[in-house]
Amino acid sequence: MASILVLHDKYTRPDGNIVEMKIWKVPASRTYPQGYKYSLVYIVKGERIIGYDNAEGKGHHRHSIKKEDSYNFKNISKLISDFFNDIIKIERDR
Repeated sequence: MASILVLHDKYTRPDGNIVEMKIWKVPASRTYPQGYKYSLVYIVKGERIIGYDNAEGKGHHRHSIKKEDSYNFKNISKLISDFFNDIIKIERDR
């Protein structure tokens, strides 16, 4: 099975910030045991503020400004929810 793009959503918010989500269904493997590859990013003034991905060799992880932490992936719905909750929190703290 080839990878299948199941979600690609990119938009610019009224404040100019960019939200982009890409999720692919891929064959389950050691690298992608859940069968998904993903990249979700929130960009403010050209800088990645929040990012979630499971880049090959790194596993599930989350980027926040200058920090990278592992991410406990449960499912796609929870991933998207966590991503938007981070955006809400950042916007509230600004």
